[in-house]
Amino acid sequence: MRAIEERGSGSVLVVAAIGILLVLVLAGMQIGVAGAAAHRARGAADLAALAGAGAQQQGADPCAVAERVARSNGAELVSCAPGSADSLRVRVSCPLSVSWPGVPATAVASARAGPSDATETGMPPAR
Repeated sequence: MRAIEERGSGSVLVVAAIGILLVLVLAGMQIGVAGAAAHRARGAADLAALAGAGAQQQGADPCAVAERVARSNGAELVSCAPGSADSLRVRVSCPLSVSWPGVPATAVASARAGPSDATETGMPPAR
């Protein structure tokens, strides 16, 4: 009689295994999307800082140039701080294409471009 009572229990185990597998696939997908967005944000921050610092050396508005470059690379300029000696510090954010509740929806990165400065890094310049 015991075999009859356990009939169908395999189906429950298969459904549970499929559910666990689905959660793992979705988590892996979210990690991949976050990694790609972080990479895109770092690249956009680097390019925006370099373009802005170059514009600053030419006498143009570095933050306007940095914002244009960030947008053209799929990012949004969050902050822009021109420094001394033609340096520029920027912070950008890139939206994640897939996001879940409780998980950040953007990747944020910052970059600095310009000559090395002992007052900014706390270390003497390299010789």
